[in-house]
Amino acid sequence: MAKKCQITGKKVKSGQNVSHSKRATKRTFSPNLQEKKLLNPATGKVMKIKLAASALKTLNKWQAQGKQYDLRELIKN
Repeated sequence: MAKKCQITGKKVKSGQNVSHSKRATKRTFSPNLQEKKLLNPATGKVMKIKLAASALKTLNKWQAQGKQYDLRELIKN
């Protein structure tokens, strides 16, 4: 499975390490991905999705506020 958040679409980015002597070497920046089983509030069923920690925090915030959402609609292909 790809290193990509199914909710936000965050994925691996590339960049460079830069040393003290300014020598640049290629590196990658990975998103903080977690594989979680979440209860879809719209259907009442458990879904297993791979999402970034920031997306998980957003879903927790929405749940605390009482916002209605459907995980099936939020998942990006």
